[in-house]
Amino acid sequence: MDWGMKNRMSRLIGDDGRCFFLPIDHGYFQGPTTCLEKPGETIAPLLPYADALFVTRGVLRSCVDPGTSVPIILRVSGCTSIVGPGLENEALTTSIKDIIRLNASAVGVSVFIGTEYEHQTLKNLSNMVNMCEGFGIPVMAVTAVGKELEKRDVRYLALASRICAELGAKVVKTYYCKEFDKITRGCPVPVVIAGGPACDTELEVMEFVYDGVQKGAIGINLGRNVWRNKYPVAMIRALRAIIHDGAKPNEALEMFNELKNAK
Repeated sequence: MDWGMKNRMSRLIGDDGRCFFLPIDHGYFQGPTTCLEKPGETIAPLLPYADALFVTRGVLRSCVDPGTSVPIILRVSGCTSIVGPGLENEALTTSIKDIIRLNASAVGVSVFIGTEYEHQTLKNLSNMVNMCEGFGIPVMAVTAVGKELEKRDVRYLALASRICAELGAKVVKTYYCKEFDKITRGCPVPVVIAGGPACDTELEVMEFVYDGVQKGAIGINLGRNVWRNKYPVAMIRALRAIIHDGAKPNEALEMFNELKNAK
């Protein structure tokens, strides 16, 4: 990698090789989803604990303080919604000029492997890699599954993650599943865990994050299980302890309970 690419990657991934990306890009297909009606207010207390913010250019410009030192991962694919027939028919939404203008440290593109739009979304990824490589900007591929949640098994996710790496993604965001180490072993670039749907308990989130990191993930890209929590700051700090301090789930839960009860 050239110096610029290495430099941007170093902003996203700490000296310990770990990262906590905070996504708030959900509105690009869900609209004003719960707890993100006012994104700027939601993220204000959380940003000090995030290693990067995953966001669309519209919300970045309108809701994020330009004085922030938190690196930006720019969502650059979209053009579908939850009220449409499916989420798979995505296109690229952002030009390389706008990516540079917004000083993004990286960009994120979804791919929908195994769907009618597999070729199109993989081409989106390839085109974005081609554009960004010339400017030293890393591309994070997101192995999206749309509404077909049953695809979140190890064989599918390992296949999708490897294809993304083969096409030039510098980081792959994918879902946690059983035998997660089969995904990380077969993917030659760093893997971060997607948050997925809300879990029933804080401990459940902490357990899958801990297990995923033990099985090779360098960190998480997790939003709803943080900012929808009744105590979002306590939650992000507890999960950060797992990522960066090696805390075990029960230790993280103890930390969460102490923080939420602190005045």
